[in-house]
Amino acid sequence: MKKLNFLIMLTLASTMMTAQNPFFKQAKTPHETFPFNELKDEYYMPAFEEGIKQHQAEINKIANNKQLPTFENTIVAMERSGALLNKVATVFFALNGAETNDEMQDIAQKVSPLLTEHSTAINLNEKLFARVKAVYDQREKLNLSVEDAKLLEDTYEGFASNGANLPADKKEIFKQISKDLSLASVQFGQNVLKETNGYSLLITDKNVLAGMPNDFMEMTASKAKEAGKDGWLLNLRSTCYGPIMTYADNRDLRRELWMAYNTQCLPNSQYDNTQLIQRIINLQLQKANLLGYETYADYALRHRMAEQPSNVYKLLNDLMEAYKPAAQKELKDVQDYASAHGAYFTIQPWDFGYYSEKLKTERFDVNDEILKPYFELENVKKGVFGLATKLYGLHFTKNEKIQVYHPEVEAFDVTDDKGKFIAVLYTDFHPREGKRSGAWMTEYKSQYKDAKGKDSRPHITIVMNFTRPTETKPALLEFDEVNTFLHEFGHALHGMLADGTYASLSGTNVYRDFVELPSQFMENFLTEKEFLDGFAVHYQTGEKIPAELIQKIIDASNFNVAYACLRQLAFGYEDMAFYTITEPFSGDVIAFEKAATAPVSLLPSIPETARSTTFSHIFSGGYAAGYYSYKWAEVLDADAFSVFKANGIYDAKTAKSFKENILMRGGSEHPMVLYKRFRGQEPTIDALLKRTGIK
Repeated sequence: MKKLNFLIMLTLASTMMTAQNPFFKQAKTPHETFPFNELKDEYYMPAFEEGIKQHQAEINKIANNKQLPTFENTIVAMERSGALLNKVATVFFALNGAETNDEMQDIAQKVSPLLTEHSTAINLNEKLFARVKAVYDQREKLNLSVEDAKLLEDTYEGFASNGANLPADKKEIFKQISKDLSLASVQFGQNVLKETNGYSLLITDKNVLAGMPNDFMEMTASKAKEAGKDGWLLNLRSTCYGPIMTYADNRDLRRELWMAYNTQCLPNSQYDNTQLIQRIINLQLQKANLLGYETYADYALRHRMAEQPSNVYKLLNDLMEAYKPAAQKELKDVQDYASAHGAYFTIQPWDFGYYSEKLKTERFDVNDEILKPYFELENVKKGVFGLATKLYGLHFTKNEKIQVYHPEVEAFDVTDDKGKFIAVLYTDFHPREGKRSGAWMTEYKSQYKDAKGKDSRPHITIVMNFTRPTETKPALLEFDEVNTFLHEFGHALHGMLADGTYASLSGTNVYRDFVELPSQFMENFLTEKEFLDGFAVHYQTGEKIPAELIQKIIDASNFNVAYACLRQLAFGYEDMAFYTITEPFSGDVIAFEKAATAPVSLLPSIPETARSTTFSHIFSGGYAAGYYSYKWAEVLDADAFSVFKANGIYDAKTAKSFKENILMRGGSEHPMVLYKRFRGQEPTIDALLKRTGIK
């Protein structure tokens, strides 16, 4: 009897938890936004487990269907399966980047292999693949729409590229590789976060911070106060590290932080990532070899605009050839300036940013301290939102009834000129301990059309790490931070304006080297007087940014642009080097990185430092053999914006074409087809070279 009562109590407790779990019920919130107020960490695992169970049942039903395979009962049925699992995974992984904790990181470690195992089991389900292949083999007779045909192609290729055509013994190997990769990638990202969060430097002598702006002093003093200390507390987050490299007169301090930043996750750290790098690239190579590809890059690029490694290297090499002479001159100019101002030494990596900023200020009489008063965050928001209004007829209304995952987060209803609901946009601007560094866009719900044709609109979030307000000033953004805002907002527009039938082809679900076009395109507006004039006002006086200051911004926009290009090319070469290996790698990660980047490295190489050990993009962020895409997209965005420059930056016809042919179409067609439909031709590097003053 006691045992029975105990079992009844357990059942009741389980039922109660299920009833409370927000993943198991339809949200009674505006636009069915996620009810973050109801969320507890202990709800994730039950939701993941139930989501996997439900999805597997749906998959089994499709695989065991006695009816002949059709596009609807197989391909579309698969696309619309897994709703619960998709919901919990989307929320969890979005929050694990923006508002994580130790418990969530433990969950990530537990659930990642489960998800990989589940995904792999689906991809290696022979009955299911047989049905998919049956539909694919008759694709020419099905009279499918362009979007349907793309879904079919992607579904079949998804199976093929995940081992469906492998013999049974190799399928088991593929399963294990996928599981191991998932764990290694998660561990890599967690190590970077822990290393970054684990570093702090307390400065008690104000003189050590000579040259630092007042708002930086206020910010770091506030950090020290929060930690119960007197002084100024420094860390390795971008809002601290960047200003130190730019403004700190104390060379020893610059060197100390630079070394701390560039020795993260090396073998002398408890969060060593070098072994993980070896493991990740070798597992990726093994996976590619299993599928018949010589390198992982060959495998990864088959569904990218670049198509093959030789085309990536052609882009990187062409840009290096075009920009390296100019970059060498830029470095000489900085060296000459430094020498003329008492720096009797060869410029080191921790010196370049500092003396570059001094030279820029002298040459153009403009710097972040002059500009920041005109870039108060609230005004920048108005400017960026207003740009979307002018280009695409979008309007943003803050909705206090939408629950958010942190008090600093804001939620907006996005509507068109006719008042039609388009999307929900969440904005999350400032750094926190539980937020990873950098900036990104993601979503809590994708856009798609259900079986009845009802349009389910997306819930999009942009997450950044901008300078916080201080006790005396609102949040005043650096020029690069405004640029970052525009960049991530471009991704958001790609997601918000999506108008597809299938979630997997909607919004930013496009080829990796196409996804950065909408984001980088938006950056072009920041050097346009017409745009700056509309929102950049002094936060104290309300004075519009002076015309001469705008001209200085424009004049300075290409300052050290060639050097910056080579720096980005270095990441591209490094990425390709790791993922074009043809034999398992067991060498020195640091030495390998330095050899790969040597052709575009102009500053002295510092022993026992590395970037690869924190290069989350390619080891845990989905950009493996894909970092080149930033430069690829830069060619596209310069070429695309040249049309706006020719017709007017707010030209309605041009904006309509970009919206309808690029932003709304997602991955429903090959990106080059979409781009040519907008542009009328394939892109060239000419517009980029002209924009940056190289040509």
